[in-house]
Amino acid sequence: MSKRIKDTDYMYLSARIRVLENRLLTTERMERMIDARDTAEAAKVLTECGYPELAAATPSALEELLAKAQADLFADLGGSVKNPALLDVFRCKYDYHNAKVLVKAEALKLDQDRLLLGGGRCDPEQLAEDFRREDLSACPDTFQAAVAHAREVLGSSGDPQQADFILDRAYYEELTALAKESGSAFLEGYAKTAIDGANLRAAVRAARLDKGPQFLRQVLVPGGTVDTDAIANATGDQLGGLFKGTAYASAADAGAALAKPDGGSLTDFERLCDDTVMAYLAKARSVPFGVEPVIGYLYAREAEATAIRIILAGRMAGLDGATIRQRLRRGYC
Repeated sequence: MSKRIKDTDYMYLSARIRVLENRLLTTERMERMIDARDTAEAAKVLTECGYPELAAATPSALEELLAKAQADLFADLGGSVKNPALLDVFRCKYDYHNAKVLVKAEALKLDQDRLLLGGGRCDPEQLAEDFRREDLSACPDTFQAAVAHAREVLGSSGDPQQADFILDRAYYEELTALAKESGSAFLEGYAKTAIDGANLRAAVRAARLDKGPQFLRQVLVPGGTVDTDAIANATGDQLGGLFKGTAYASAADAGAALAKPDGGSLTDFERLCDDTVMAYLAKARSVPFGVEPVIGYLYAREAEATAIRIILAGRMAGLDGATIRQRLRRGYC
């Protein structure tokens, strides 16, 4: 395990983060994007946040813009962050996304490399090449084992959902391990919060599909604050009580009301889950210096990319402002 982090190790970087926060996509900027005359005008607001001009008002151009921004972010902070686990906590999800793409594409005999995302620990092009050579030795052990297992299970069962379960569990296992390795109690709390949210979502969806405890035990991941056996054995309408007293109390109440077949739209429930994670990370803004401002900013940039996708993809699809606003999550600032 890495040595404990000292707040004073991050005094300079914390001060720099405070300056960078001024360029984040604020609520006011999002409103201007939503109310802009057209997609091109909406995209110009992003130049105030440090993004280059969008090459074209297309989904592929948007993804290229966001992928480059994510890669640039990790490259920029990589030299200043003393413990790489701090960055890897946020980078590893892209590796697991890419693993899902590659495993499913192989099973379907399709080329889906266009769906691979940058920003992970493993370069996506190199990962695809190594995957096809069946040599992932350059990747972390947990990741290697999960990909091999998912590949085997999908090949024998033909069930992509089973492959997703394997890769999701491995992702949260790595998330927990990296947070612990970082030496940051705040980051460990983030991992627990993320796992609680994943388990709550899984329980609500399972109840809507009328799936029982056996199914849920395949999906739920350990490491959160709420016991997985208790979640698996609870009925949908009991979820509110189960998460009472946790950060997800409001989200769980909303989910419990929807946890039945034909329970209605999950839009508000999903937003409450995402807002719970943001509320936890936003505490970093009250910390003057240390690792917390860095962690908060990394998540804020992740949330910013999501908001940009929602707004610009919505504009490209012709959605009205009210619909776009309904899909947006709580901002960092």
